[in-house]
Amino acid sequence: MTDTERKRLKEKNMVEQMISIYCKGHHSKKGHLCSDCEQLKNYAFAKIDRCPFMETKTFCSSCKVHCYNREMANKIKEVMRYSGPRMLIYNPKAAVSHMIESLKNRKGS
Repeated sequence: MTDTERKRLKEKNMVEQMISIYCKGHHSKKGHLCSDCEQLKNYAFAKIDRCPFMETKTFCSSCKVHCYNREMANKIKEVMRYSGPRMLIYNPKAAVSHMIESLKNRKGS
């Protein structure tokens, strides 16, 4: 597995966790995603699979090209705002790693 493939898989896992946290808090208590959240996850996965900048980018929010349509971009932002702080509970290692990368990315800008 190449570094780019690992990065895609890591990003998909993070997005899936965040959507799952959001859905559990807002829609579904049954342990699986509702149809709207499943659709958002599939959309995000398709964008991650097709991202030509995966090798060099840090996060979608810092990318110069925003490939999500407006509706999906608004949905994923809502998911991230809700799930981001909760990631400290569900996956503290990933949350801290994300915060460190964000700080590095801001300093590099």
